[in-house]
This record gives sequence, structure tokens and C-alpha cells, in this order.
Amino acid sequence: MKSIRDIYKIGKGPSSSHTIGPERAAKLFKSEHPEADGFRVVLYGSLSKTGRGHGTDRVLQEVLSPLPTEIIFSEEMPHGVHHPNTMDFFALRDGREAATMRVESIGGGDIHIEGRDDLELPEIYPENSFAEVEQFCRFRGLDLAEYVEINEGEDIWEFLDEIWRTMKRSVEEGLMTEGMLPGGLKVERKAKMLFEHPAPNEVPQVRECRIVSAYAFAVSEQNADCGTIVTAPTCGACGVLPASLVYVQQQRHLSDERVLRGLAVAGLIGNLIKRNASISGAECGCQAEIGTACAMAAAALTYLFGLKTDQIQYAAEIALEHHLGLTCDPICGLVQVPCIERNAVAAMRAMNSCNLAYFLSDTQRISFDMVVKTMYETGINLNQRFRETSEGGLAKMFNRRRHEL
Repeated sequence: MKSIRDIYKIGKGPSSSHTIGPERAAKLFKSEHPEADGFRVVLYGSLSKTGRGHGTDRVLQEVLSPLPTEIIFSEEMPHGVHHPNTMDFFALRDGREAATMRVESIGGGDIHIEGRDDLELPEIYPENSFAEVEQFCRFRGLDLAEYVEINEGEDIWEFLDEIWRTMKRSVEEGLMTEGMLPGGLKVERKAKMLFEHPAPNEVPQVRECRIVSAYAFAVSEQNADCGTIVTAPTCGACGVLPASLVYVQQQRHLSDERVLRGLAVAGLIGNLIKRNASISGAECGCQAEIGTACAMAAAALTYLFGLKTDQIQYAAEIALEHHLGLTCDPICGLVQVPCIERNAVAAMRAMNSCNLAYFLSDTQRISFDMVVKTMYETGINLNQRFRETSEGGLAKMFNRRRHEL
């Protein structure tokens, strides 16, 4: 299993697979072909169907400028294309194709280049399932954060400190910003309003929901507005973990150092899902993005509350299990509706999963590893319309209603 650095990436929204991944690929291709006098990029699958709303063409043009660049949104999947987020890069010289590169944007800002293994991060974790991790920790007398440090090295805390500072900053900036999000849906930012306007005679339970939701909206709205966020594990699900951790840190007066250990545990959970299933909405639907984010947050919270490793595992299992089958159906291809609200709902669900794990861990019947495999099997069997194409679900219904009006 690879480093948790592969899960957490600092970048600009709105989509890790549709903006961060293509941006990385374009920068690499441009640097390797300084002789080019122009470029052509062909987008397939989900990149083609939702790339305009996600800003794929915009980020490619920005990176490849000032050279002329043609972006083609292909409606066909050519033979040999296996991943729904695939793109072909062509370097042009005197009007002819001088070089080509096929890239898969596999989720979370990661890319795989056909025929190239030199960009792959090394495997640093010998264990590849939670059962294996738990067995090793029990044998060595380690908790999960200590397990991460053993495999990553002490410098992982410096990395996670930068991740945590960026997460907190995205919450703060989102709470201060008002106005309309870009893209034509006329979606108003709501984080500031949620944070500043309590309900009359507000009880603690309602306040908790309002504040956690405000934090999740803040980060998700920053993402939708192309602001700087942390993939956790993706841009589309970037609000869940920061919202949960910022709120709990404030309520329990936790030090930043303590929260970093929760981030390590969350990264481990995200890594296990990425290794054994997927974190890509185009591959497995929103269950792979929001479901993974919720499992990461639930595990981090359970660790920070001082619960045992088996309870951490159970909390993550509950969180992921109850997102099984969730479709990825962004209206107009934008990471706004229903994406932003889903971050808030998942943040609250993470807290509920933690509570259930505390009370019910002795009754668990389904393991985390089992639900990860189930999520992947469910995802690859979802109809393609429900995997980040904007051709099914809410996106289809909204578009139909708009045409009727």
C-alpha cells in the first residue's frame, strides 16, 4: 500500500479527477515536449461528459498556454480505453503529431500514464487490508497512528501539519465569503449564513448540526469556486473531514498535534479503500467519494475519542456501508448540487457512526474489509449514467425540468 501522501493533496477545485489530475498530466506533457508549437487533448468518458462543468478545458488551456491548444470532447470510447476518466495528449510540430501520451485520471488527483511506471509512488505499507493492519498492531502493541508513523517515518507529521493548516484555512475562508458560485446554476453560498444565524432557542443538538454543516459548506463552497482545498480523498468530498475535525477540536479543546494523529488514521482508512476498491466517482459513483470521506472522518473521530482499534474499524465500516449505492449525478456537471449538501450530511453521519461504534462494537457482523469489497462491486455494476456523467439521477431530472420550463 502506498503513502497516505497519496490521499491528501493540496490543490484548487472543483474536481480532483477533472482538474487536479488533468493539470498534473498537462504540466508533465508540456515539460517533456518543449519542441511543440501546439497541443491537442482528447477527453473521453466522464471527462468528456462533465469536463466543461468541472473546468477541465479551462485548466488544460491555462497550463498549455501560450501555445495554441485544441480540446476535443469525444462522445466515443475508442478501443483500448478502460478507465472512464481517460485523455489523450498530442504534441504538435508544424501541424503534425510529434508525440502522444494516454493518461487515466484515477481519482483524488492521481494519474496513471499508459506504459509508464516511473511516476508511481512506491509501496511502503506491507499490509493491504484492515485485518492485516489490526493483526500487526496487536502483535506490536501499536495504535493506528503509531502504525502510520512506523511506515511513513517521522516526517509524516510535518506533512500532515501543512495539510491540517490548509484544511482549517479553507474552513475560515469559506465562512467569510458570500455571493454566487460560478457556473450558471445561481447557487448562493450558504456557509456564512449557517454559521451566523442560530435558530431561536437553539438546543445543543441542533447547534452541533448547524455548525458542522456550516464548516462542511464552507470548504465545499471554496472548492466549487476553484479555491484551495485538500483532497480528502477527493475535491468533491473535501468538506467532510475538515468539518468534523475542526468542530471536535473546538469542542474538546484538542491540540493540533493530537488532531494530526487523527488525520493519520483517516489517511490510512482512505488508503485501504483506494487500494482495495476506488475513490473515483467516475468509476464507482459517489459512494467512492463521499462514502470514503465519511469513513475517514468516522475513523479519525473514533481515534480522537480514545476508542479501541476494533471500534475505529467498526465506525469506518458503518460510515461506508450506509453510502453503498450512492450515485454521482452532478447537475450540469458542476460540483455544487447535490455535492455540497452531501458533504454536510456525511460529516454528521461520521459523528453518528462513531457513536454507534461505541455502543454496538460487540455486535458487529460485517467487517470494514468486506464493505470495501462490496462498495467496489456495487460501483462497477452501477449503470454508467450514475457515474459522474450527468446523464442520470438528479442531473437528468433537473435538465428535463429545465427544458420543460
